[in-house]
Amino acid sequence: MAIEPVPGLLPQVYELLKSGELEQANRDLARLLQQDLENAEVLFALTGVTFWIDKLKRARESSTDFERGEYLVSQWRPFTAYIEKTGRIYEVGMYAIRQCVFTLALRFYQSLYREDGTAQEAELYRKIGLCYKSLGDYERALHLLEQAVNADRDSPAILAELGDCYALCGEMRLAKVYFREAFFQGANAVDLHFLESEIIRRLISQVQALGFSGQVLAEWLPVYGVLYGVLNVKRELRALEFGKLKQAIFALENEIKDASEQSRLVLVPRLINHYFWLIDHYINVNDDKTRINEVLLKIKLLDTDVYNRYTV
Repeated sequence: MAIEPVPGLLPQVYELLKSGELEQANRDLARLLQQDLENAEVLFALTGVTFWIDKLKRARESSTDFERGEYLVSQWRPFTAYIEKTGRIYEVGMYAIRQCVFTLALRFYQSLYREDGTAQEAELYRKIGLCYKSLGDYERALHLLEQAVNADRDSPAILAELGDCYALCGEMRLAKVYFREAFFQGANAVDLHFLESEIIRRLISQVQALGFSGQVLAEWLPVYGVLYGVLNVKRELRALEFGKLKQAIFALENEIKDASEQSRLVLVPRLINHYFWLIDHYINVNDDKTRINEVLLKIKLLDTDVYNRYTV
């Protein structure tokens, strides 16, 4: 009986991966490699699968299914960094591995999910939603992320994932609202690595091109999101929210006075973003223009370039 060529067998392995059959895919890839020792795509897939065989083994050593899911999800970023260093990336293989990882993580999380509508932890809803989003099932992802935001309306991570999912579904107005809210509530709590929509990936690339990275990048995103006209859907603040905004600004202004240069890298964009929200509020309530000018002057003192772009 003739042996089927390696290129014809690889799609079968990829289908195994997509269904979460990591161990079987590993065995099949090892056999394929014996047939063609120099097949670069097989080597790529085997490198990825070997990485995840080890991670799945470690995940299973965790004490709860939630921790097992958390471990797998936490390893996606290191994996992408690792695989980029190996050279050429085969997109079809990478996609299959991604499907495998998030299918496995989803199984762990879903074992804890109750279908009867009983309220559960917001983070569980978020992680199940994240898995569905990563698998391309945006409708289910939205359902879970909406459950998450109902359980915790102030979580930057949840708000950002919900914004991302709305963007992937083409609901740009809602996406912009949730992204803007997420970065206002706490840019440092948003995991940029898992945001996939074009609107936010493009903004991230633009701000990275300015030389920002890490937490500093996250803090500047909402500022440049406003300056570039991306995060341009705004909402009115309730009286209580306005009071909290004023308190937060007062605290940031005091903190920045004695802050080190390193701390200022984060505090300056955070304060500017708060000023943007304050100006929007004054405009919405038709407040005295002198108040707006006072805030604009504060922005100018912090960053002349931002002031010039904002007031053009």
